[in-house]
Amino acid sequence: MLKLCISTLLFMATPAFAVDGVYIEYGLGNMVEMFRAGAIFKWDRSWLNDGEYQVTGFWETSLGQWRGYKPDDNNQTITEVAVTPVFRFGYKNVAGMVPYLEGGFIGMHLISPTFIYTNRKFGSSFQFGNHIGFGVRFGEHRQFDLGYRFQHLSNGDIKKPNQGINFSQAHFIYHL
Repeated sequence: MLKLCISTLLFMATPAFAVDGVYIEYGLGNMVEMFRAGAIFKWDRSWLNDGEYQVTGFWETSLGQWRGYKPDDNNQTITEVAVTPVFRFGYKNVAGMVPYLEGGFIGMHLISPTFIYTNRKFGSSFQFGNHIGFGVRFGEHRQFDLGYRFQHLSNGDIKKPNQGINFSQAHFIYHL
C-alpha cells in the first residue's frame, strides 16, 4: 500500500513541481486509526533570515485512510486526499540534529465516506485540517525528519453535523 501511494504521488509530480521529499504518518484519535503517505514540495521562500532562526514552508499532498475501531459498532474505512501548506520554524545552518516547530494551516481534505462509526459523522466530504507539531531533522545530509503532530479536522460548520476529529500523529519525512 505504501509503495503504491508513494509511486502514485511521484508519478503525479511534474518537473515544474519536483518532489522534494516523501513522508508517512500514523495517528490515533477518537477511536480511529489513521495512516497517510505523501509528498512535499518546498517553497522557494524563507523569512527571519537575519539571525540564527528562519521560517520556511512547503506544501504537503497526501493520500490516507482512517479506520474506526469502536467496539460493537458500524466501523468504516475513510479514504482521504489532502493538500496542506506547512510553515516550519527552526535553526538555520546548524550541524547535526536540528529541532523545529511547525504548523499546518487550513489544509484541504476530501474524505469518503463521511462517517467513521455510528456516532462520529463529519457532515461533508470537504474538511479543513490544521496541525501543530515539533520534531528533529537529522542524518548526514539532514535528509530525515521525525516528529509529532496534533491535528484537528472539521468541516468548519459548512454542513451539519460537524463533529470533527483529533489525531496524535508520528510523522517521518525522507528529503530527496
